[in-house]
Amino acid sequence: MKQISRTNEKFSRAFWVANTVELLERMAYYGVFIVLTLYLSTILGFNDIQASIISGLFSGGLYLLPIFAGAYADKIGFRKSMLLAFSLLTIGYMGLGVVPTLLESAGLVTYGEQTHYNGLHQSNGRYLVIPVLFIIMIGGSFIKSVISGSVAKETTKINRARGYSIFYMMVNIGAFTGKTVIDPLRDVIGEKAYIYINYFAGAMSLVALLVVYFLYRSLHTAGEGKSMKELTQGFLRIIKNGRLLLLILIVTGFWMVQQQLYATMPKYVIRMAGEAARPGWIANVNPLVVVLFVGFITRLMAKKSALTSINIGMALIPVSALCVALGNMLGNDILSGISNITLMMIIGIVFQALAECFISPRYLEYFSLQAPKGEEGLYLGFSHLHSFLSSIFGFGIAGVLLTKYCPDPLLYASHAEWQAASAHAHYIWFYFAGIGLIAAIALYIFAKVTRSIDKKKEIKT
Repeated sequence: MKQISRTNEKFSRAFWVANTVELLERMAYYGVFIVLTLYLSTILGFNDIQASIISGLFSGGLYLLPIFAGAYADKIGFRKSMLLAFSLLTIGYMGLGVVPTLLESAGLVTYGEQTHYNGLHQSNGRYLVIPVLFIIMIGGSFIKSVISGSVAKETTKINRARGYSIFYMMVNIGAFTGKTVIDPLRDVIGEKAYIYINYFAGAMSLVALLVVYFLYRSLHTAGEGKSMKELTQGFLRIIKNGRLLLLILIVTGFWMVQQQLYATMPKYVIRMAGEAARPGWIANVNPLVVVLFVGFITRLMAKKSALTSINIGMALIPVSALCVALGNMLGNDILSGISNITLMMIIGIVFQALAECFISPRYLEYFSLQAPKGEEGLYLGFSHLHSFLSSIFGFGIAGVLLTKYCPDPLLYASHAEWQAASAHAHYIWFYFAGIGLIAAIALYIFAKVTRSIDKKKEIKT
């Protein structure tokens, strides 16, 4: 009875405030990120490979820097870290909105009658976006470690899985809401929506800043005031943990496929299914499914180990990519008002989202349970290293594959020439299905080996 009451105990106010601002931050981030490659190409004139490299480095930096930001957040405290993070995010997102206006006022860009920007392909002014993205990257890196670290601090070992299930549900409510904004905005103001979505993101970040300032207080302050020597020692401990490093590398395979929701999907569906396609709504299938099922799946797998749950999710991800490939193989026919391209993309994303439900909350739980008191920020920041690797490689591969199999129609003299060039666009998804399959097999072997090692240790003790 005692265990049941502890499991159902109320979470602290700090837990709920942290989750609320995570929702706001995800609204901001995904509203911008779902169209970032389109913003870079359509508004600023970068080609597919350039846009993918910039987006990949941006996304990668968001997940590499938490290793260091998390350690520093442990030192200065989570409240100060969140105030710093949301201040930088507010400035950064507003800056993305301002950059095109500055370039237009400087005469470096013109806005055409067909709602297309022109004239930036030869201008270095477009690179002004790089330092602005860097500001967002630094702010976001603190959020990655601090919010998930707050969940670790504000929960116990018994209710931690439920705490991360709630956290991940809030993440996806924010992701769903943020992505919902872009398509109606695009209907009203055309491609200028790729600019104005940044002001929406800036406003959400400002609201989060005010919520933290007035409402966030935590009683858990272990680790604050550490010396640089102590930070370095903690960092060295975690990078010497071979098991955690190997798990990160394996799970990177899943996230490389998941990243295609942003690296490949927006351009793929618009080019293959037509300009009327709605990538924002299609991408929203992912967070919708996660919100609906993550709590149920977490409860379903409650008596199973974290690695067992992650294994099930990894097995689903190659299926996801193959479903998407099937859309183009069936031909872009319209069935019940929706093209095969769009329909199979949606089905693939459903499988991908279910995989996330099995993987992400338990993955964070697994890492949090390895973290010593006062080092939650460091360990949870380090857990995001897989997203750094998947962003760099996932976006890089996406740019190459889009150029090879699903190029920009504007590069061709006629529609027939473009159709011939994009006839095998579905090959893109075969590559990612292979990556997902290799990762799933690797994790199965990893789980078998680590269980065997742990059993031998138990026998010896």
